[in-house]
Amino acid sequence: MAKLEITYTKSVIGYKQNQKDTVRALGLRKLNQTVIQDDTPVIRGMIHKVSHLVSVKEVN
Repeated sequence: MAKLEITYTKSVIGYKQNQKDTVRALGLRKLNQTVIQDDTPVIRGMIHKVSHLVSVKEVN
């Protein structure tokens, strides 16, 4: 299964609580932190919701 490398690039301060919760649910806590997640429709949806706060790269 493909993996996604998700990096937390912009602070959630000033954004709605549901976006803060989504960033936390992706496993991101500190700015510039990077996590590896499976490429599933659920994760893709979460990334789409906070695409202005994170950057994504595909990893093999």
